[in-house]
Amino acid sequence: MTFSALEKLLKTIEERKTAHADSSYTASLLAHAPEKPIRKLAEEVTELLIDVMKGDSNGATKEAADVLYHYLVVLAAADISFSDVLSELESREGVSGHAEKQNRPKTSI
Repeated sequence: MTFSALEKLLKTIEERKTAHADSSYTASLLAHAPEKPIRKLAEEVTELLIDVMKGDSNGATKEAADVLYHYLVVLAAADISFSDVLSELESREGVSGHAEKQNRPKTSI
């Protein structure tokens, strides 16, 4: 398995940031950022969870692909580099998940 599909998707999403909203679905999401991309990501996560709970692995696979796409669009809308996300993951390697979470700054919504 390679990550060429992911690399192509990241490049396409980045290109769509400057495209007209009528020209592509991605551009239309980005034109209404951050609300529209966030709503779509939440919707796709819900659909993924429903398929997982139902034991529908085929449906869950399709929804997981949708979640990944919409997650990347949300990152692009927020000008967050996927490379920075990967770097953050690398920095956590070898650190207990409990310890990492305990050391995070407290945030409130």
